[in-house]
Amino acid sequence: MPRLVTVPLEVPETPLPRRVRELLDDADERIERFYQDRRNSPLPGFVPCDFVMAHHVIGLLVQQNLATGGRFCEWGSGAGVVTCLASLHGFDAIGIEIEEDLVELAEALAEDHGIEAEFIFGSFLPEDADDCLDEHAAELDREVTWLRTDGTNAYEQLGLDPDDLDVVFAYPWPGEEGVIFDLFAEFAAVGALLLTHHGEQGMKLQRKLR
Repeated sequence: MPRLVTVPLEVPETPLPRRVRELLDDADERIERFYQDRRNSPLPGFVPCDFVMAHHVIGLLVQQNLATGGRFCEWGSGAGVVTCLASLHGFDAIGIEIEEDLVELAEALAEDHGIEAEFIFGSFLPEDADDCLDEHAAELDREVTWLRTDGTNAYEQLGLDPDDLDVVFAYPWPGEEGVIFDLFAEFAAVGALLLTHHGEQGMKLQRKLR
């Protein structure tokens, strides 16, 4: 049976490169404007993660050659910042997002900073994810969730399968951690990495083993 094994993380605190600092400063301003523009119709559950920490951890993956390949995918990419950071670190970076307004925000951010990243409007859930969702139904808040199946299947648009991804990043909404772990354990390739952000608890890195 596939299993996820935690990979210890010792995140260095190094100065941000100028290009990263400019990206994050601009992203913060755009996200704030997005909040203001959507104050009468906010997107529930849209909470940006710690982008500085994400930069350091993705850099660590590269420095320590932890990934089995160069394809990075953000499940629920929001404003696209982590996907952009992954691209700056040399990954073939993809973001999948179910909210079209956020896809447009991410695409504009990447374009304006000259970053090569692909953003897909659709669902990151694999086609056969229903059984996994059903197993976690009791713990999921179906009023506030990114685990939606009403969007176009992103993998069809990409011409990829979930097991073609080498690193997956996600920021699970509270209560969704278990289903994200199980989805990755079931559909990702053996050896692939799952990086997740857990608010004040920081980042967690896991590798899928057989």
